[in-house]
Amino acid sequence: MTSPSTSPLKLPLGPLMIDLAGLSLSDVERQRLCHPLVGGLILFARNYQSPEQLERLTSEVHGLRSPALPIAIDHEGGRVQRCRDGFTQLPAMRRLGECWDRDPQAALTAARELAYVLATELRVRGVDLSFTPVLDLDWGRSSVIGDRSLHRDPAVVIELAAAFIEGLRSAGMAACGKHFPGHGWVEADSHVDLPVDTRRLDELAPDLEPYRHLPLDAVMPAHVIYPQVDWRPAGFSPVWIRLLREELGFDGVIFSDDLSMAGASVAGDIVARCTAAWEAGCDMLLVCNTPESVADLLARWRPVADPLRAARVARLCPLTGASDWASLQQEATYQAGVKAARQLSA
Repeated sequence: MTSPSTSPLKLPLGPLMIDLAGLSLSDVERQRLCHPLVGGLILFARNYQSPEQLERLTSEVHGLRSPALPIAIDHEGGRVQRCRDGFTQLPAMRRLGECWDRDPQAALTAARELAYVLATELRVRGVDLSFTPVLDLDWGRSSVIGDRSLHRDPAVVIELAAAFIEGLRSAGMAACGKHFPGHGWVEADSHVDLPVDTRRLDELAPDLEPYRHLPLDAVMPAHVIYPQVDWRPAGFSPVWIRLLREELGFDGVIFSDDLSMAGASVAGDIVARCTAAWEAGCDMLLVCNTPESVADLLARWRPVADPLRAARVARLCPLTGASDWASLQQEATYQAGVKAARQLSA
């Protein structure tokens, strides 16, 4: 942990978000997190043992640099929840859609409350951002999306996601919609394959609706090829990034999905993948689960610095302080959210 006599390294946020091997920082990982190309950290289940351990880890990471590195995690609920013991077990987001079908108003209330629980529990322990909400439509075709989707109807997804975003922001957390322009139609899993969605742009219109209407702070494109629009996966495609920026008017952070995934392999080695995603217009590039790739990037990749992109990323960092754990347990909104999580998970 940074000692009181050691000042954080003053350094702009770089374009890479990297990961860690275990529960604490190694000397090599400290050095990498202080490299000018690095601008964030993503955590996984292997980095979590207990709330107290997580808080020690995030405190050390935040103390390394100024501005502090944003710390992110995939913490959606259901089968995608990295921190479990000591955290509220959140239901899969499909449960909110099922609740909507019975009682829309109750579903909206539950969405706000669940998001508040998700965000406050993470923020109290030093995690700044969760890559949520999932905005993919539930077409009943994708096993990797499946119950992570809120609903099949884009209008319902918009309503529920808007309430969810309200809950995140009330806790001081930004919202990252994924996976643009839509991962719910393809059957292949981009973690291990390269999915291809053969629909025309007009046929993709329902999947794009959430991105057209929601006030998102960040977006993560899909490792999916839409050949009727562009031959490159969305995260490597200036066509899709330009559509997101210009037609949909999005001015927030664009994260690449993990560039170590099989769905990114079409772009070449890790340096070629980062170059392609950066030149397409992604602001922050995720490189996970392959420390040798991170070492290679830091040695060989030389992107042209872009202060505008770094400023976008800096805006994601929370502007309000987080509560402490004991005080959080007494909050009525938090208690209501924990109750909603239990009811929807039952």
